[in-house]
Amino acid sequence: MESTLRRTWAEIDLDALAHNYRALRKQMGPKSRFLGVVKADAYGHGAVQVARVLEELGAEYLAISNIDEARELRLGGIGLPILQLGLTPADQTERILENRVTQAVWSESAAQGFSQEAIRLGGRMKAHIKLDTGMSRLGFQCDEDHFAASLEAICRVAALPGLELEGVFTHFAVSDEEKEESRAYTALQHQRFDAMVAALAERGITFPICHCANSGATVSYPQFAHDMFRPGIITYGIGDQAGELGLRPVMTLKTTVGCIKDFAPDTTISYGRTFRTSRPSRVGVLPIGYADGLHRSLSNQWRVWTPYGTAPIVGRICMDMCMIDLTDLPQVGEGDEVEVYGVHNSVNDAAHLAGTISYELTCAVSKRVPRIYLRDGRETYRELLLRG
Repeated sequence: MESTLRRTWAEIDLDALAHNYRALRKQMGPKSRFLGVVKADAYGHGAVQVARVLEELGAEYLAISNIDEARELRLGGIGLPILQLGLTPADQTERILENRVTQAVWSESAAQGFSQEAIRLGGRMKAHIKLDTGMSRLGFQCDEDHFAASLEAICRVAALPGLELEGVFTHFAVSDEEKEESRAYTALQHQRFDAMVAALAERGITFPICHCANSGATVSYPQFAHDMFRPGIITYGIGDQAGELGLRPVMTLKTTVGCIKDFAPDTTISYGRTFRTSRPSRVGVLPIGYADGLHRSLSNQWRVWTPYGTAPIVGRICMDMCMIDLTDLPQVGEGDEVEVYGVHNSVNDAAHLAGTISYELTCAVSKRVPRIYLRDGRETYRELLLRG
């Protein structure tokens, strides 16, 4: 669907994406493959457009969460190998094969289901074995109490027909945290990963691709590169560690000043009357609200950026609108652009105020917000996810 509406939009800077890609490759060295994580519509940035750029730049792999996301990439003309990270039932094996997807295998029973379906379909499914080294989520458990049983189970999986075990991987729980306890836990997870890979090699089971470095490990543990690394949110230049590598935010969320009104002192603003003017006030109304992805928890906390200074959000954020105090910014007029977050107004700071992580804020940017893709400062493509 196309729209001519100039309301609220997200600018996606593909030059910033390319800059981040090159910085991350430099960090991890030339021998380690780059897996671009584009699940959840590339963390709200647009999976197909981001994947196209990563493919052009030389990324070797992509990762998504489910088969529908994989199908979107294939329909978008993406040819790179795709690793499916999420829980996928065996009844989706036909679609996995049709879309040339590599499936994460997290248990022996899951592997048996995939194997049976692949044989029935006359195909062979590529798989990466998922090891649970301490995330306590998906994967064969590799702690001391479960190591031996998991080793035997993976050996049985390796003997199943219909599966091609291309890789093995794990996911770190606290690799982005600097506390000594967290560093020790990350080291323990990596030790368990190495131990299982070594034990399997002794049984004659080896993998062309071993990978464990997520965003946090890419910044803090480049020695864990192995054969491939999987930077997620940091690829998009956000997250608390992005600045350490000089990464640039890829998304800038913008809106416009819809109207401006003058209010006397002691006037309450918005639902719940949570803000009361203490002076003659000039208040702007912005056409952005929580239905666009601006979290209601940022009410009376966040601010927007203008070329003349920042303006605080006053009163509760509504579904489709919010209000800002422009009393000290007389230069700002109706129709002017403001930045909700992006290059000048870090989404990381907004996330801290909202008591969440930056991932949630970019993923929350809704489908009614057009994504406008820029190269060399010029619009190259725009996408609106609402059905036309």
